[in-house]
Amino acid sequence: MSQPVDGMSPMKKAKPFCISKKEVWKAYQRVKANKGAAGTDGQTIEGFERRLKRNLYKIWNRMSTGSYFPPPVRTVKIPKKSGGERSLGIPTVADRIAQQVVKARLEPEVDPHFHPDSYGYRPAKSALDAVGQARQRCWRNDWVLDLDIRAFFDNLDQNLLMRAVKKHASQRWMVLYIERWLKAPVKGENGDLIPRQKGTPQGGVISPLLANLFLHYAFDRWMKVNFPQVPFERYADDAIVHCRTERQAQDMRKAIAKRLLDCGLELHPEKTRIIYCKDDLRKGRHTDEKFDFLGYEFRPRRSINRKGKVFINFSPAVSTKAAKSMRTEIRNWRLRQRSHRTLEDLSRLYNPIIRGWFQYYGRYYRTTLYSVIRQLDQELVKWASQKYKKLREHVRRARQWVAAISRRSSFLFAHWAIKRGGSMMGAG
Repeated sequence: MSQPVDGMSPMKKAKPFCISKKEVWKAYQRVKANKGAAGTDGQTIEGFERRLKRNLYKIWNRMSTGSYFPPPVRTVKIPKKSGGERSLGIPTVADRIAQQVVKARLEPEVDPHFHPDSYGYRPAKSALDAVGQARQRCWRNDWVLDLDIRAFFDNLDQNLLMRAVKKHASQRWMVLYIERWLKAPVKGENGDLIPRQKGTPQGGVISPLLANLFLHYAFDRWMKVNFPQVPFERYADDAIVHCRTERQAQDMRKAIAKRLLDCGLELHPEKTRIIYCKDDLRKGRHTDEKFDFLGYEFRPRRSINRKGKVFINFSPAVSTKAAKSMRTEIRNWRLRQRSHRTLEDLSRLYNPIIRGWFQYYGRYYRTTLYSVIRQLDQELVKWASQKYKKLREHVRRARQWVAAISRRSSFLFAHWAIKRGGSMMGAG
């Protein structure tokens, strides 16, 4: 659409809620950039854009008059990395735009109040910031309490959340629509409409901000007031707490469990663990000496200091689960079946994904990514063997061909740049 939404016909009379058409337009642009699947109405972003001006006007008009009511949220089951399944809520495109309008207004009002060690889904904060801070604190503290909140997004107390929203939201319409989103029913995979009395759909545009607001009061602020000397990192509902002694870790576990129970949440009894940060200076032993946090596995690792001496260091590297997930996705690309594509085509298709992986997981102990690098090159060898007859019956020759290309054109794939000792930026 070439003409902004503000080009629509002017208002005939003042609306009860002051929401500009420009806000709706910017929200649409953000939602479009994030892509996403269709909701319960089956409408894709492309379908929404066929009558873009009319659809955006409808959202603005209804939100401005207080007559916007969110449709049911489509629910799908997706596998969890730890096993089992979790529910993902998919609002309609129009509803995602409406949520983005409210988020854009509410976030600047609440984010300045958040704890500096809350990292999830915040401006100028990242998962790598949390991993780096955790790494430093594991060196200074012997123990970690690895917290797991059972079904947080499903069990979040809506009444407590709305108290927090009302405390910070400057406009009445923000409160009105957030309450409607929380109460909107979900549509199961069998088509049944399920009323919701608690929780917020994981997958909604505004859900991460609401989750942060809830945990700001349920956990972050409570920790700051009651245990100001106990450091932690939290990314959404994933959190770790650093303790000096095992006894302190046990006491913190009990105190946090009680606090969360008072807020309608529960620590998972099996998945919440106490970890010993073993290294050369910590000679004791413990049942648990490693944990996963944000795709990184923290555990004792061999390191070399500036003088070339080998020592044991408690540090993060790509987790076994994350590396396995990447290798599985690479196999699912089925490069062998894409022999009609050129190598440049494959670079354009897959290098942005590869580059993202290596920029994130290559921050610490990059050598642990070699299993992923090997998988990538093996799939490229299969592709080359299928594409070129002269390589089809000669795997060794195909490997040599791929190796030669990687030396000559290392910019094509991010992992080739790593092998050459260069930047991870690559092409694409």
